[in-house]
Amino acid sequence: MEKNLEVIILAAGRGTRMRSTLPKVLHTLAGQPLLQHVIDTARALGPSQIHVVVGYGGDSVQKTLSGQELKFHTQKEQLGTGHAVGCALPACQRNSVVLVLFGDVPLIAASTLQALIGGAQHKPVMLAARLVDPRGYGRVLRDEAGDFVAVVEQADASESEALICEVNTGVLAAPADQLGSLLKSVSNDNAQGEYYLPDVLGLARQQGIAVEVVVTEDAFEMCGVNDLVQLQELERLLQCKRADALMAAGVAVADRQRIDIRGDLECGVDVVIDINVVFEGQVRLGDGVRVGAHCVLKDVVVSSGTDIQPFCHLEGAVIGEQCRIGPYARLRPGSVLADTARVGNFVETKNTTFGVGSKANHLAYLGDTTVGSDTNIGAGTITCNYDGVDKHKTSMGDGVFVGSNSTLVAPVTLSDGAFVAAGSVVTNDVAGEELAVGRARQRNIADWRRPKKKKD
Repeated sequence: MEKNLEVIILAAGRGTRMRSTLPKVLHTLAGQPLLQHVIDTARALGPSQIHVVVGYGGDSVQKTLSGQELKFHTQKEQLGTGHAVGCALPACQRNSVVLVLFGDVPLIAASTLQALIGGAQHKPVMLAARLVDPRGYGRVLRDEAGDFVAVVEQADASESEALICEVNTGVLAAPADQLGSLLKSVSNDNAQGEYYLPDVLGLARQQGIAVEVVVTEDAFEMCGVNDLVQLQELERLLQCKRADALMAAGVAVADRQRIDIRGDLECGVDVVIDINVVFEGQVRLGDGVRVGAHCVLKDVVVSSGTDIQPFCHLEGAVIGEQCRIGPYARLRPGSVLADTARVGNFVETKNTTFGVGSKANHLAYLGDTTVGSDTNIGAGTITCNYDGVDKHKTSMGDGVFVGSNSTLVAPVTLSDGAFVAAGSVVTNDVAGEELAVGRARQRNIADWRRPKKKKD
C-alpha cells in the first residue's frame, strides 16, 4: 500500500543578503511570492498536508498565505535545515512519505518531484543537479561504483571535493519515521555550527540504508534566491521561458526579454504582443488580438481582432471583437465594450458598458455609465457620477451624440437619438431626438482692457 504524502516547506530564514525587512520568501517572482510558487507545486502533488516552517517575519508569512489550508510551525532559533525539518516532522503521520522543499527555490517541476516521491516509500531519495559552476552548493560524494556516499557542504569541502560539479539541491523525500530517526543523529559539528538536513543521507548510508539520487536534467528548476540580483536573474529566466512557450504556440512576441507574465495568460492564434507588456491575474486574448507597447492588462478578456494601442491600462474589463483601444486609455474594473466599440486616447472608463459601435475617441471620463449602440461621446466629456457620498448612473441610448466639453451630472438619462450641444452642463434627462443646450449665452464686451501689472 502506497504511503500518504506530506510536504514540509522550509521558509524560516530572513534572507539577510536581500537587504530587506520583508521575509525572503515573500519577495515576488512573476507576480507571486516565492513561497506561493512552491506551495502551488506542492499542492499539485496531492499531499494530505502541507507544512510550512516559518521564523523571521512568521506573522507576515502566515497572513499573506491565510486561507490556504496550510499548517504552520515556528522555528524560534535558526539552527539549520535539519533543525527546521525537526520543527514540523512530529506533526507528520509516521506512516507517511515526507517531501522537503524550500521556500526560496520556487521553480521545481511537479514531474521532477514525482520521481523522488515514487522511490521514497522505504528509503531516502535526494534531488541532485550537475552545474558548470557549483560554488555555494553541497557536493554529492560517490564511491568507485558510483553509489551515493554523502553530501559535503561548500564550507567543509576539501580542495578536491570542491571540484565536484554534482550538487545537492537540498530537496529530498523519505519515510517519515525513518527521517525522524536519522535526524536524531545529526550533529552540528561543522564550520557553520548548524544541523544540516543532508547529513541524514550520509547517516542512512552508514546504517546500511540505500540512498537513491535523482538528477534533474534542468538546472533551471533548482535555482534558488539569495539576493535581489539572483531574484532578477530568475525573473528574467522564467519570463523568457514563458515567452518561448507563447512563441512555440504561434504568438508573435516582439522581444522575449521584454515581456512580463505575472499570472495566467491564454492566447488564441495570430496574437501579437509588442515590447514591455505586463500581464497580471487572469488574461485571455482571442484570435488576432494586437497589444501595443507598454500596456498593462490585468484580469481582462479581449475578444478576437481587437487592437490595443500602446500605453493602455486595462483592469477587470471585458472587450468585444474588433474593438480599438487607446493609445493611453485606461479601462477600470467593470468596463465592458461590445463589438467594434472604440475608446481612444486619454479616455478613462469605470463600471461602464459600451454598446456595439459606440465610441469615445478622446479625453473623456465615463463612470457608472451605460452607453447604447452607435453613440458618439465627444472630447472633454465627463460624467459626474459621485456626489461626495453616493455613486449615480448615467444612461445613454442608441445613436446619442454628446458634443465636446460636456458635463453630464448623474443621475441622468439621454434617450435614443438625443443630442447634447458642445460645452453643455446636463442636469436633466434628454428625451429622444431632443437637443440639450446647457451653457451660458456668450457676451462679447467691446473696448475691454486687459488688466496690467503695476510697475515698481
